[in-house]
Amino acid sequence: MTDRRTRYPGPITEARTHPHTLVEQGFAEDEALAAILDRYPAELFDINLYDYDEAGQVSLRTGARGRLSGAELLEAIKQGRLWVNLRQVETGWPELWQAAMKDFAAIQSAYAGMRAVKTAGQLILSSPKARVPYHFDAAGVVLFHLRGRKRLFVYPGDEAHLPERNMEQVVARQTTEELPYDLAFEGDAQVMDLEPGRALTWPLYAPHRVENLDRFCVSLSMDFQTWPSRFRNGALFTNAVIRSRGGAPRFTDGMATPELAVRWAASLALKRAGALKSRIADFQRDFEPQVGVVDGAGALGR
Repeated sequence: MTDRRTRYPGPITEARTHPHTLVEQGFAEDEALAAILDRYPAELFDINLYDYDEAGQVSLRTGARGRLSGAELLEAIKQGRLWVNLRQVETGWPELWQAAMKDFAAIQSAYAGMRAVKTAGQLILSSPKARVPYHFDAAGVVLFHLRGRKRLFVYPGDEAHLPERNMEQVVARQTTEELPYDLAFEGDAQVMDLEPGRALTWPLYAPHRVENLDRFCVSLSMDFQTWPSRFRNGALFTNAVIRSRGGAPRFTDGMATPELAVRWAASLALKRAGALKSRIADFQRDFEPQVGVVDGAGALGR
Protein backbone atom coordinates (compact mmCIF):
# COMPACT_ATOMS: atom_id res chain seq x y z
CA MET A 1 0.00 0.00 0.00
CA THR A 2 1.15 3.58 -0.69
CA ASP A 3 0.97 6.67 1.51
CA ARG A 4 -2.62 7.03 0.27
CA ARG A 5 -3.63 4.66 3.13
CA THR A 6 -5.90 2.80 0.72
CA ARG A 7 -5.48 0.53 -2.28
CA TYR A 8 -8.64 1.89 -3.92
CA PRO A 9 -8.59 4.96 -6.20
CA GLY A 10 -10.41 8.12 -5.25
CA PRO A 11 -9.78 11.73 -4.38
CA ILE A 12 -9.78 11.26 -0.58
CA THR A 13 -6.47 9.80 0.56
CA GLU A 14 -6.59 10.22 4.36
CA ALA A 15 -8.92 11.36 7.15
CA ARG A 16 -9.46 15.13 7.18
CA THR A 17 -11.88 17.57 8.85
CA HIS A 18 -13.89 20.44 7.36
CA PRO A 19 -16.12 23.14 8.88
CA HIS A 20 -19.92 22.96 8.70
CA THR A 21 -22.83 25.17 9.79
CA LEU A 22 -25.39 22.71 11.22
CA VAL A 23 -24.69 23.42 14.91
CA GLU A 24 -25.44 27.13 14.67
CA GLN A 25 -28.76 26.31 12.97
CA GLY A 26 -29.98 24.55 16.11
CA PHE A 27 -30.41 21.00 14.81
CA ALA A 28 -28.69 19.40 17.85
CA GLU A 29 -30.69 21.17 20.57
CA ASP A 30 -32.76 19.02 22.94
CA GLU A 31 -36.07 20.55 21.83
CA ALA A 32 -35.40 19.86 18.16
CA LEU A 33 -34.18 16.31 18.84
CA ALA A 34 -37.13 15.42 21.07
CA ALA A 35 -39.54 16.70 18.42
CA ILE A 36 -37.95 14.67 15.64
CA LEU A 37 -37.86 11.54 17.82
CA ASP A 38 -41.59 11.95 18.45
CA ARG A 39 -42.49 11.93 14.78
CA TYR A 40 -39.80 9.74 13.18
CA PRO A 41 -41.16 6.44 11.77
CA ALA A 42 -40.40 3.53 14.12
CA GLU A 43 -39.32 1.30 11.20
CA LEU A 44 -36.45 3.72 10.45
CA PHE A 45 -34.87 3.36 13.89
CA ASP A 46 -31.77 1.21 14.41
CA ILE A 47 -31.08 0.91 18.15
CA ASN A 48 -27.89 -0.96 18.98
CA LEU A 49 -25.95 -1.90 22.08
CA TYR A 50 -22.39 -3.21 21.61
CA ASP A 51 -20.48 -5.34 24.12
CA TYR A 52 -16.73 -6.02 23.89
CA ASP A 53 -14.41 -8.64 25.32
CA GLU A 54 -10.78 -8.07 26.34
CA ALA A 55 -9.55 -8.76 22.81
CA GLY A 56 -11.83 -6.08 21.37
CA GLN A 57 -14.23 -8.58 19.80
CA VAL A 58 -17.82 -7.36 19.68
CA SER A 59 -21.29 -8.78 20.21
CA LEU A 60 -24.39 -6.90 19.12
CA ARG A 61 -27.81 -6.50 20.72
CA THR A 62 -30.59 -4.73 18.85
CA GLY A 63 -33.56 -2.85 20.26
CA ALA A 64 -37.03 -1.72 19.22
CA ARG A 65 -38.26 1.88 19.25
CA GLY A 66 -40.59 1.23 22.18
CA ARG A 67 -43.22 3.53 23.63
CA LEU A 68 -41.23 6.40 25.13
CA SER A 69 -41.96 9.96 24.12
CA GLY A 70 -39.28 11.78 22.17
CA ALA A 71 -38.08 13.58 25.31
CA GLU A 72 -37.99 10.33 27.30
CA LEU A 73 -36.13 8.49 24.54
CA LEU A 74 -33.60 11.30 24.41
CA GLU A 75 -33.08 10.97 28.17
CA ALA A 76 -32.65 7.19 27.91
CA ILE A 77 -29.93 7.69 25.28
CA LYS A 78 -28.18 10.28 27.45
CA GLN A 79 -28.19 7.96 30.47
CA GLY A 80 -27.40 4.67 28.76
CA ARG A 81 -24.97 3.00 26.40
CA LEU A 82 -27.05 3.12 23.24
CA TRP A 83 -26.25 3.89 19.61
CA VAL A 84 -29.39 5.07 17.79
CA ASN A 85 -29.51 5.62 14.02
CA LEU A 86 -32.42 7.38 12.34
CA ARG A 87 -32.24 6.22 8.72
CA GLN A 88 -33.36 8.14 5.61
CA VAL A 89 -32.86 11.60 7.05
CA GLU A 90 -33.32 12.98 3.55
CA THR A 91 -37.05 12.27 3.91
CA GLY A 92 -37.40 12.00 7.70
CA TRP A 93 -35.93 15.44 8.48
CA PRO A 94 -35.72 17.33 5.16
CA GLU A 95 -34.79 20.65 6.78
CA LEU A 96 -31.64 19.13 8.27
CA TRP A 97 -30.85 17.35 5.03
CA GLN A 98 -31.15 20.47 2.89
CA ALA A 99 -28.83 22.37 5.23
CA ALA A 100 -26.33 19.48 5.20
CA MET A 101 -26.35 19.29 1.41
CA LYS A 102 -25.25 22.93 1.24
CA ASP A 103 -22.27 22.14 3.46
CA PHE A 104 -21.60 18.95 1.50
CA ALA A 105 -21.28 20.98 -1.70
CA ALA A 106 -18.43 22.95 -0.15
CA ILE A 107 -16.72 19.80 1.12
CA GLN A 108 -17.07 18.05 -2.24
CA SER A 109 -15.47 21.01 -4.00
CA ALA A 110 -12.34 20.52 -1.85
CA TYR A 111 -11.61 17.23 -3.65
CA ALA A 112 -10.78 17.39 -7.34
CA GLY A 113 -12.87 14.98 -9.37
CA MET A 114 -15.30 13.98 -6.60
CA ARG A 115 -18.85 13.89 -7.99
CA ALA A 116 -21.55 12.28 -5.89
CA VAL A 117 -24.40 10.75 -7.91
CA LYS A 118 -26.38 9.45 -4.95
CA THR A 119 -26.58 10.52 -1.29
CA ALA A 120 -28.35 9.23 1.82
CA GLY A 121 -28.12 10.03 5.50
CA GLN A 122 -28.68 8.86 9.02
CA LEU A 123 -28.87 10.91 12.20
CA ILE A 124 -26.85 9.29 14.98
CA LEU A 125 -27.73 9.89 18.65
CA SER A 126 -25.37 8.05 20.99
CA SER A 127 -24.78 7.66 24.70
CA PRO A 128 -21.74 9.19 26.43
CA LYS A 129 -19.90 5.86 26.72
CA ALA A 130 -21.07 4.29 23.46
CA ARG A 131 -18.55 2.76 21.07
CA VAL A 132 -18.94 1.51 17.52
CA PRO A 133 -16.86 -1.51 16.49
CA TYR A 134 -14.32 -1.88 13.70
CA HIS A 135 -16.21 -1.80 10.38
CA PHE A 136 -16.36 -0.23 6.94
CA ASP A 137 -19.05 1.56 4.94
CA ALA A 138 -19.78 0.53 1.35
CA ALA A 139 -19.92 4.19 0.32
CA GLY A 140 -18.07 7.44 0.73
CA VAL A 141 -18.91 9.12 4.04
CA VAL A 142 -18.99 12.63 5.45
CA LEU A 143 -19.60 12.61 9.21
CA PHE A 144 -21.03 15.95 10.32
CA HIS A 145 -20.54 16.25 14.07
CA LEU A 146 -23.06 18.41 15.94
CA ARG A 147 -22.78 17.74 19.67
CA GLY A 148 -20.41 16.12 22.17
CA ARG A 149 -16.95 14.77 21.38
CA LYS A 150 -15.98 11.70 19.37
CA ARG A 151 -12.69 9.98 18.74
CA LEU A 152 -12.39 8.16 15.42
CA PHE A 153 -9.77 5.59 14.55
CA VAL A 154 -9.28 5.29 10.78
CA TYR A 155 -7.20 2.35 9.49
CA PRO A 156 -5.45 1.59 6.20
CA GLY A 157 -7.53 0.13 3.40
CA ASP A 158 -5.16 -2.72 2.50
CA GLU A 159 -5.99 -6.41 2.38
CA ALA A 160 -4.71 -7.02 5.92
CA HIS A 161 -7.11 -4.49 7.43
CA LEU A 162 -9.90 -4.76 4.85
CA PRO A 163 -10.22 -8.27 3.37
CA GLU A 164 -12.16 -8.20 0.11
CA ARG A 165 -13.93 -11.46 0.87
CA ASN A 166 -15.45 -9.78 3.91
CA MET A 167 -16.30 -6.72 1.83
CA GLU A 168 -18.18 -8.94 -0.61
CA GLN A 169 -20.27 -10.38 2.20
CA VAL A 170 -21.18 -6.95 3.53
CA VAL A 171 -22.08 -5.51 0.11
CA ALA A 172 -24.20 -8.59 -0.61
CA ARG A 173 -25.93 -8.19 2.79
CA GLN A 174 -24.80 -11.58 4.00
CA THR A 175 -23.25 -10.03 7.13
CA THR A 176 -23.32 -6.68 8.93
CA GLU A 177 -20.55 -4.11 8.39
CA GLU A 178 -18.19 -5.41 11.09
CA LEU A 179 -14.78 -6.71 9.95
CA PRO A 180 -12.26 -9.11 11.53
CA TYR A 181 -10.39 -7.10 14.17
CA ASP A 182 -7.05 -7.47 15.91
CA LEU A 183 -5.70 -5.27 18.70
CA ALA A 184 -2.45 -5.07 16.73
CA PHE A 185 -4.28 -2.83 14.22
CA GLU A 186 -4.17 0.03 16.72
CA GLY A 187 -0.60 0.89 15.77
CA ASP A 188 -1.79 1.62 12.21
CA ALA A 189 -4.69 3.92 13.07
CA GLN A 190 -5.01 7.59 12.17
CA VAL A 191 -6.69 9.03 15.29
CA MET A 192 -8.99 12.04 14.94
CA ASP A 193 -10.89 13.87 17.70
CA LEU A 194 -14.07 15.41 16.35
CA GLU A 195 -15.65 18.52 17.85
CA PRO A 196 -19.06 20.08 17.09
CA GLY A 197 -18.97 22.13 13.90
CA ARG A 198 -16.47 19.85 12.17
CA ALA A 199 -17.13 17.24 9.49
CA LEU A 200 -14.82 14.28 8.88
CA THR A 201 -14.04 12.60 5.58
CA TRP A 202 -11.90 9.50 5.02
CA PRO A 203 -10.88 7.33 2.05
CA LEU A 204 -13.50 5.16 0.38
CA TYR A 205 -14.10 1.94 2.37
CA ALA A 206 -11.50 2.83 5.03
CA PRO A 207 -12.06 0.66 8.13
CA HIS A 208 -12.80 2.68 11.23
CA ARG A 209 -14.22 2.56 14.72
CA VAL A 210 -15.67 5.24 17.00
CA GLU A 211 -15.54 6.08 20.71
CA ASN A 212 -17.60 8.78 22.40
CA LEU A 213 -15.60 10.81 24.92
CA ASP A 214 -17.98 10.75 27.91
CA ARG A 215 -20.58 13.04 26.38
CA PHE A 216 -23.92 12.55 24.65
CA CYS A 217 -23.19 12.85 20.93
CA VAL A 218 -25.17 13.87 17.85
CA SER A 219 -23.85 13.38 14.30
CA LEU A 220 -25.22 13.23 10.79
CA SER A 221 -23.60 10.54 8.66
CA MET A 222 -23.95 11.27 4.94
CA ASP A 223 -23.25 8.39 2.58
CA PHE A 224 -22.44 9.23 -1.02
CA GLN A 225 -21.86 7.13 -4.09
CA THR A 226 -19.83 8.12 -7.14
CA TRP A 227 -19.84 6.18 -10.39
CA PRO A 228 -16.49 4.56 -9.53
CA SER A 229 -17.81 3.43 -6.13
CA ARG A 230 -21.04 2.12 -7.68
CA PHE A 231 -19.04 0.12 -10.22
CA ARG A 232 -16.85 -1.37 -7.49
CA ASN A 233 -19.79 -2.21 -5.22
CA GLY A 234 -21.46 -3.96 -8.12
CA ALA A 235 -18.29 -5.91 -8.81
CA LEU A 236 -18.06 -6.90 -5.14
CA PHE A 237 -21.66 -8.14 -5.25
CA THR A 238 -21.02 -10.14 -8.41
CA ASN A 239 -17.91 -11.64 -6.84
CA ALA A 240 -19.95 -12.64 -3.77
CA VAL A 241 -22.41 -14.49 -6.02
CA ILE A 242 -19.58 -16.21 -7.93
CA ARG A 243 -17.93 -17.24 -4.67
CA SER A 244 -21.24 -18.56 -3.27
CA ARG A 245 -21.37 -20.94 -6.23
CA GLY A 246 -17.88 -22.26 -5.64
CA GLY A 247 -16.00 -19.87 -7.90
CA ALA A 248 -12.82 -17.97 -7.07
CA PRO A 249 -13.11 -14.48 -8.57
CA ARG A 250 -10.11 -12.22 -8.53
CA PHE A 251 -10.18 -9.18 -6.31
CA THR A 252 -11.60 -5.93 -7.63
CA ASP A 253 -8.44 -3.96 -6.81
CA GLY A 254 -6.88 -5.67 -9.83
CA MET A 255 -9.72 -4.66 -12.19
CA ALA A 256 -9.72 -1.66 -14.50
CA THR A 257 -12.84 0.45 -15.00
CA PRO A 258 -14.27 -1.47 -18.00
CA GLU A 259 -14.21 -4.78 -16.09
CA LEU A 260 -15.69 -3.16 -12.98
CA ALA A 261 -18.48 -1.68 -15.12
CA VAL A 262 -19.27 -5.07 -16.66
CA ARG A 263 -19.49 -6.67 -13.22
CA TRP A 264 -21.65 -3.81 -11.97
CA ALA A 265 -24.05 -4.42 -14.87
CA ALA A 266 -24.04 -8.12 -14.02
CA SER A 267 -24.88 -7.29 -10.40
CA LEU A 268 -28.06 -5.50 -11.48
CA ALA A 269 -29.29 -8.63 -13.24
CA LEU A 270 -28.23 -10.87 -10.35
CA LYS A 271 -30.13 -8.70 -7.86
CA ARG A 272 -33.26 -8.75 -10.01
CA ALA A 273 -32.99 -12.54 -10.15
CA GLY A 274 -32.62 -12.78 -6.35
CA ALA A 275 -29.23 -14.46 -6.64
CA LEU A 276 -28.40 -13.81 -2.97
CA LYS A 277 -31.08 -13.30 -0.35
CA SER A 278 -30.23 -10.84 2.40
CA ARG A 279 -29.35 -12.48 5.71
CA ILE A 280 -29.63 -9.26 7.70
CA ALA A 281 -33.09 -8.07 6.69
CA ASP A 282 -34.54 -8.87 10.09
CA PHE A 283 -32.88 -8.80 13.50
CA GLN A 284 -34.35 -10.31 16.64
CA ARG A 285 -35.05 -7.33 18.91
CA ASP A 286 -34.31 -8.03 22.56
CA PHE A 287 -34.78 -4.71 24.39
CA GLU A 288 -36.34 -1.28 24.15
CA PRO A 289 -35.02 2.00 25.55
CA GLN A 290 -35.97 2.83 29.11
CA VAL A 291 -35.02 5.68 31.42
CA GLY A 292 -33.17 4.81 34.62
CA VAL A 293 -32.13 1.21 33.82
CA VAL A 294 -28.69 -0.26 33.14
CA ASP A 295 -27.39 0.78 29.71
CA GLY A 296 -30.75 2.42 28.95
CA ALA A 297 -32.01 -0.99 27.75
CA GLY A 298 -35.26 -2.18 29.32
CA ALA A 299 -37.42 -5.23 28.84
CA LEU A 300 -39.04 -5.58 25.44
CA GLY A 301 -42.71 -4.58 25.57
CA ARG A 302 -45.43 -6.71 24.09
